[in-house]
Amino acid sequence: MAAPAQPEVSAWRPRIPGVVEVFHAHFTEYAYPMHVHDAWTLLIVDDGAVRYDLDRHEHGTPHDTVSLLPPHVPHNGSPATPHGFRKRVLYLDGSHLGDELIGAAVDGPDLRDPVLRLRVGQLHGALGRPGDELEAESRLALVGERLRDHLRRRESGTDRPDPALARSLRELLDEHVVEGLALTGAARVLHAHPAHLVRAFSTAYGIPPHQYLISRRVGRARRLLLDGLAPGEVAVATGFCDQAHLTRHFKKLVGVTPGRYRLSSR
Repeated sequence: MAAPAQPEVSAWRPRIPGVVEVFHAHFTEYAYPMHVHDAWTLLIVDDGAVRYDLDRHEHGTPHDTVSLLPPHVPHNGSPATPHGFRKRVLYLDGSHLGDELIGAAVDGPDLRDPVLRLRVGQLHGALGRPGDELEAESRLALVGERLRDHLRRRESGTDRPDPALARSLRELLDEHVVEGLALTGAARVLHAHPAHLVRAFSTAYGIPPHQYLISRRVGRARRLLLDGLAPGEVAVATGFCDQAHLTRHFKKLVGVTPGRYRLSSR
C-alpha cells in the first residue's frame, strides 16, 4: 500500500495592508478539527473539494465558489474527494470586512460568483509576485468591495444569538491568550459555576473554551513563525509550555509542524 502523500504548504505575510497571511496547501488525508481564527478566512479550492461544518451546518466548496469564513466562529474541514484538495487561502483583518458582517457570513459562507472567484485568483497571483504590491492592493480593494456587497444584501435580520455569559468568557479568553486563564478564576470573575461556564460557551460557539484558547494561540504562532522566529521562541511567546506542546497543537490545527511551516515561508 502506497504511503499517503505528504502535505504541501506555502505561507507568507505580504506587505499588503489588510492581509494577515497567505496560505497555499495541498492535503490528501489531513482533516482540520474544530478551531477558530481571529481573521476572516477567504478560501478558494483549485483541485478536489473540502467539506466543513460552520455553526453546526455542513458546507462544501465546489470549484465555482468562494468561501468566506468569519472570525471567532468555529469550523473544521476535511477532504471531500479521495485525492484530497488543493486550496489557496487569504486571512484578512477587519479593515475590509467588519464584525457587523459576521452573521451574514455564517448564514451563507459559500458565494457562487464567477467574477469574484476570478478576482480572488488574480489577487493570489499578484500577491505571489514581488514588486506587484500596487496591483495586489488594487485587486484586494475590488475583492473586498464585492464581498461586502454580497454580505450586505442579506445582512438585515441576521443578528445571531450571543449569550452574555458566553460572550463575557470569550472576551476574558481574548484578553489572556498568552498567559492563559484558569476556569475557576473565570468563574469567580463572571459569578458562574465552572461547569455552567463550559456548557454556556460550548453551546453558544460550538467549541469548548480550552479549544478556543488553543486556536487563538496557534493563530499567533503562525504570524510569529512567518516573522522568522524559531519554534522554541514562538512557543514561549504564545503561551505553550514548550516547543513539543506547540508542535502537537500546531500540527493538529495546521496540518504540518511549526518548523516545516516556517520553512515554507517565502
